[in-house]
Amino acid sequence: MIPLRDNIPSRTIPVVNYLLILVCVLGFLLQAEDQDGRLTFLYGMIPARISHPERPVVIEHRELVQTVFGVRELEVRSEIPQPPIPVWLTALSCIFLHGSLLHLAGNMWFLWVFGDNVEDRLGHLGYLLFYLGSGVLASFSHYRMYPESVLPTIGASGAVAGVMGAYLYLYPRANVVSLVPILFFLQVMVIPAPVFLGLWFLLQLWQGTFAMGAGEAVGVAWWAHIGGFVAGFAVAWLLGASGQTRPRVVVVRPATERRFSRLRTPWD
Repeated sequence: MIPLRDNIPSRTIPVVNYLLILVCVLGFLLQAEDQDGRLTFLYGMIPARISHPERPVVIEHRELVQTVFGVRELEVRSEIPQPPIPVWLTALSCIFLHGSLLHLAGNMWFLWVFGDNVEDRLGHLGYLLFYLGSGVLASFSHYRMYPESVLPTIGASGAVAGVMGAYLYLYPRANVVSLVPILFFLQVMVIPAPVFLGLWFLLQLWQGTFAMGAGEAVGVAWWAHIGGFVAGFAVAWLLGASGQTRPRVVVVRPATERRFSRLRTPWD
């Protein structure tokens, strides 16, 4: 399911959400100029580097090497350079890097759809701190599952998952207009936010459980998604229970539209 938009208007201009998207895009442009992937190894979170900050991290990979017998594929051991920042801080810097254009576009689109409403409820500064904190907690969720991994972890997915978890708590009656593939066709459907976000979380949980047996062969940090979502929901619940969030937006629609909506989404 691909979210297109929700039905909740924002009372303020989500300047922080725009800024976060801009920083991620700029980070990806810098990565595009970095042909050898040095930025990924310097600012991506490598769990083994956090577990053993005093020990050099070595990775094994295959390269085509010119030998006296011609070009051969040999196994090469390379030492990963130490980052210019404290290793624990890479749990934050990694959320501004992405592995591909599709990776970037997917994360930023979900952030665009859900982030403005969460910023509206938390305020600009509160939302910024919330987003960064969700990203860090998501990174350490992945670290907790794979503390000896030497693969760099990058992407805003965990932080965006935190935003989605907060959205679930803050807007339990919202609807999400989504593009849903049904067999060979794409259908536009109005889906209650709890259903959309609940199915998304269950998919991450299923994939994360399955990936535990695959170890480092898995290319997606599913447990970062899971940890970020749970952290986002929990923080939003704590803030809401203590009265630290702005009042919820009330959407008033014509009676005919409300009746039509109820036929399609009885949770609205």
